[in-house]
Amino acid sequence: MASRRLKSAAFPLRIWRVPLASILGPGIRSSCAPSFRLRAWKLRSCNAFEVRGKAEHKITGSTVPYLTESHLEKMGICAVGVKQKLLICVRKLAQSQSYTEITKVFNDPIHGHIEMHPLLVRIIDTPQFQRLRYIKQLGGTYYVFPGASHNRFEHSLGVSHLAGRLVQALQERQPELNIDQRDILCVQIAGLCHDLGHGPFSHMFDGRFIPLARPGLTWKHEQASVQMFEHLIDSNNLKPDMEQYGLKLDEDIHFIKEQIASPVEEERGDKEWPYHGRSKNKSFLYEIVANKTSGIDVDKWDYFARDCHHLGIQNNFDYERFIKFARVCQVKDMMHICTRDKEVGNLYDMFHTRNCLHRRAYQHKVSNIIETMITDAFLKADPHIKIKGSGGKVFQISTALEDMQAYTKLTDEIFLKILHSDEPELSDAREILCKIQQRDLFKCLGETQPPEGKEIKKEDYDGLCAEIVNSKPKTISEDVELKAEDFIVHVIDMDYGMKKRNPINSVRFYCKTDITQAVKITREQVSKLLPEKFAEQLIRVYCKKKDAKIIEAATKYFIQWCMDKDFTKPRDGDVVAPELTPMKKGWNKDDENQDSNRNSSGLKCKVNLNF
Repeated sequence: MASRRLKSAAFPLRIWRVPLASILGPGIRSSCAPSFRLRAWKLRSCNAFEVRGKAEHKITGSTVPYLTESHLEKMGICAVGVKQKLLICVRKLAQSQSYTEITKVFNDPIHGHIEMHPLLVRIIDTPQFQRLRYIKQLGGTYYVFPGASHNRFEHSLGVSHLAGRLVQALQERQPELNIDQRDILCVQIAGLCHDLGHGPFSHMFDGRFIPLARPGLTWKHEQASVQMFEHLIDSNNLKPDMEQYGLKLDEDIHFIKEQIASPVEEERGDKEWPYHGRSKNKSFLYEIVANKTSGIDVDKWDYFARDCHHLGIQNNFDYERFIKFARVCQVKDMMHICTRDKEVGNLYDMFHTRNCLHRRAYQHKVSNIIETMITDAFLKADPHIKIKGSGGKVFQISTALEDMQAYTKLTDEIFLKILHSDEPELSDAREILCKIQQRDLFKCLGETQPPEGKEIKKEDYDGLCAEIVNSKPKTISEDVELKAEDFIVHVIDMDYGMKKRNPINSVRFYCKTDITQAVKITREQVSKLLPEKFAEQLIRVYCKKKDAKIIEAATKYFIQWCMDKDFTKPRDGDVVAPELTPMKKGWNKDDENQDSNRNSSGLKCKVNLNF
């Protein structure tokens, strides 16, 4: 039947006989180079490849383009030179045929047409990964920037794509690094799965909700990503697929998880090399998806480009140039990804872009207070929301992260579940979410900064509202009384990604004269116009009350508190509290200097007129 179908097909039959000895050259024993017969045919709706006689090695049509050294070793081909030449041959044969049924192309607004490896497609087509379609990339920022409707799903595709591009560029540029197909596939999988553990509204969940719902818990979304990745593999029986595409399960799964979440300090101990997935000579592979050394990684590249696109903000960083100039150099006993010395300005632009995004979008005063209100609603709803997990066990919003089956069901849709609920026990939470819908938000009283060296520590956050109440100005009438619970204080740490340190100090460069030698470039070698400080703290104060007189009084409380703490003057301080601000001498230095300059200029002018 099959032969009759082939004969009647409208497409020609083609058989490739590939005797390895003829490809690899004379002098190779037949035992090292068995005959390799590829048969290809194309039917009306199907493309397929078959390796005759190799079914026992699990080599099927879809795996021919992705044959790895481990596949060839199972077939008895062990000589290094033979394996390399055979893999080159198979790639060339594969490129001459169409493989549309084994790869998938995604049309992405940022990176264009992204072609995904079939194993990546298997991972994408799972409930655990599809869950990312329902988690907003920027959380509450969508309520301020209407274009910021993108989700973790498309960001993860972009990170996987860029991870593959960078590692393949290094492979082509430096064959001596011995980057193989397993390395490339593992890095792409890590990029694809690095955000699997995000909760509702992304960083709102792990940054605001969990610390309040479970104050004793040390939890980050990266560790949940590792747990979700394990759950994804097991519940979808992906291990046979991973083996089929040449992965070594124990080693490579460990490697993927290490890229998503590096070993914690307790696991590191005093180990010189704490990783198990890859040895020290491939340490650079750990700098692609999440770079703990310098912060330059493909995760940032994608969210810079994607977030700027959806926010309507200019992106000044060009990751294409970094990929173009990326090289691996040895620094002591480690291998690091370096770039050309002339690209140092481009990297400063990258970290400046990060800072701008935080100032203008991620830490926007309205989006932050909306996320605070959503958090309040979730805290009130937490005891009453039931999510079924494995074994029929029931979890709450705050405990679902303990069970990946339950956590798979936890997305942004919990917002609508509460908003549209009828249960009386959810009325308080529902009321808060209704206020967000009606734009009935808490009022921002202003923003200030502490003096250098006197930053507010986390352990002091809880007492800030009481401090403001105790700073009641004498000009406030006795009948106006505000309580600590009427205020909300946000302490925001702004930096270039490495706290007070200059991240460029952790980057290594190479020069045109010697591309193998890694060098450091200091800020003084670049420009005198670069920032001298790379971190600062912002303090915003909000009031929950709505009455105009109370808001006016609360603002004066805030300004008096800034005076008492020697913080910077709020921008509208002179307007809302003109009776208070002149009392703070340090706040009026600039005005005094300007008056002095005007007077001295006027004196000079008079002298000139007399002449």
